[in-house]
Amino acid sequence: MALLLIEDDVLLAQTLETLLRDHDDQLEVITRGDHACDHLATPRKLDLVILDLNLPWRSGLDVLTTLRRHDTRTPVLILTARASVEDRVAGLDLGADDYLTKPFSLSEFEARVRALLRRARPAAPDTLALGQLVLHVPTQRLELNRTALELPTREQRLLACLLRHAEQIISRADLMSEAFGGDDTLRDNALEVYVHRLRRRLEGSDLHIRTVRGMGYRLELR
Repeated sequence: MALLLIEDDVLLAQTLETLLRDHDDQLEVITRGDHACDHLATPRKLDLVILDLNLPWRSGLDVLTTLRRHDTRTPVLILTARASVEDRVAGLDLGADDYLTKPFSLSEFEARVRALLRRARPAAPDTLALGQLVLHVPTQRLELNRTALELPTREQRLLACLLRHAEQIISRADLMSEAFGGDDTLRDNALEVYVHRLRRRLEGSDLHIRTVRGMGYRLELR
């Protein structure tokens, strides 16, 4: 997750930075409003912005306005010592998603962050498809040309993995790891054997598994 923390209170910023990095989040920290406006003037991929309203040089509302000019999706959590209804309404009207008034507990802060990230995270699709091949994600059931494709477990896992990376090259090592995990019973040439079997099963369809020499495999349309 890519997070941006904009907070001028050095001690609080350090505390929140430590807390967020414990969750393996990718985090940037900015302490001035003008620097934040410059940073957000260029569109960038963010999963959450945590924004203090009381910033030096430019206000947090200025920063929020700059962000919302080109980004209406990234959730924004406002942190502020201002407790008035008017201040809350101003922030929400400019596009903030949630408000947390200082002082606040770290557990509540974490809960608000988790809630906003869940809300922003796109729902996983129920199906993946390429051409005539469809994977029903919840059950991992495969269909080819609207007919259930009954495969041995390893072939099913391999084809599902290739479909998840459809039209992309996936390396041999990544394919082995994702499809077969820690299965140490596989022979050295097992991947090639299973790819050969899947190619035969896909004959007559609009799909093909291509070997990209020195790179890996790619499931693609013929």
